Amino acid sequence: MVDYKDIGMRIRTLRKERKMTQEQLAEAAGVGVTHISHIETGNSIPSLKVVIDIINTLECSADELLCIEVNAARPIFSSWIGDLLSDCTSQEIKLITDTVIAMKDSMRRLNSDDS
Repeated sequence: MVDYKDIGMRIRTLRKERKMTQEQLAEAAGVGVTHISHIETGNSIPSLKVVIDIINTLECSADELLCIEVNAARPIFSSWIGDLLSDCTSQEIKLITDTVIAMKDSMRRLNSDDS
């Protein structure tokens, strides 16, 4: 199932990283500001044409925008995680690593309990 809220959050994140307003994205994609707002909140499902216009405007790949739904997204996530950690201190990286390990262990225990 497609999670349009997730896709909308990624659109918003990419738009903000590029220092664009919703108005600028809407104009470039040829839609109204309200439609962009609804797409970003997951309250509207964009047409394929609008998705392509957004991808082109944000200068990102379809994988980057839709990676949660793409089965082969592991390289995208690995790159994204590396980018997120690139400006962290050693202490921050250690804390993040410890948190991820604890989360992974908890998820695996939960999954084994469900089996």
